[in-house]
This record gives sequence, C-alpha cells and structure tokens, in this order.
Amino acid sequence: MSNPSQRRDSHGRFKPDHRTRNLAIGAATIVGVGAAAVVGALKAGLLDRFFPAKEGHDAPDLALDADTPGTDRAPDAFRPDPTATPTAGERESLRPPPGVDKGFMADDRRVEELTTG
Repeated sequence: MSNPSQRRDSHGRFKPDHRTRNLAIGAATIVGVGAAAVVGALKAGLLDRFFPAKEGHDAPDLALDADTPGTDRAPDAFRPDPTATPTAGERESLRPPPGVDKGFMADDRRVEELTTG
C-alpha cells in the first residue's frame, strides 16, 4: 500500500521523499560548522578570557613586593670564613680517591715546566 502523502512526478512514478534526510544533513552541517568555529576560536585565543590558564605556581621572587636580592644573607655565625686556611684533614678530604682518572692531560709528556728567568 502506498503512502497517500507521497507525490508523483509527470510520468506517474512516486517522487522520493528526502525531507528527513535533508533535515539530518542540515543539522549535522550546522553542528559541524559550530564545532569548527569553536575550535578555531580556541586556537586563535579568542576565548582565553573565559578559560584562564594557570600553569605552574607563583614566583615569589618576581612579585612587586619581593626583597632585593642579596639582602637576606645568612647570619655571620653560619658564613664560612673566606680567609681561613684549610686544615690538613679538610685538604685530605678534598683529594681525589686513588684510581680516579686525573684528566686527559695528566700523563701528557708534551707539557713542559714553566721556567722563570
């Protein structure tokens, strides 16, 4: 049984009804264009004020009310004495352990001693 609301063409054949298909294609097109517009606006940075990005943490040394560098030194009791002579034990603790490579110039025979005079 045929659909009474269906139309016929000039040859008496039924015309295909594409209304629902056209509505679906139009709705999909509108959704796709809208999504593309939102993605383009996000990439161009047009929506940044609505989605503020907070990366990392605050840098207190860059704040406007930060102390001037060099004014927050350690107390005198905890500062090393730059004029002090190291003791024999300190000097021994700074020596490289035996068997450690002393560098690529350690056994270079081309190096000549400096002569003064």
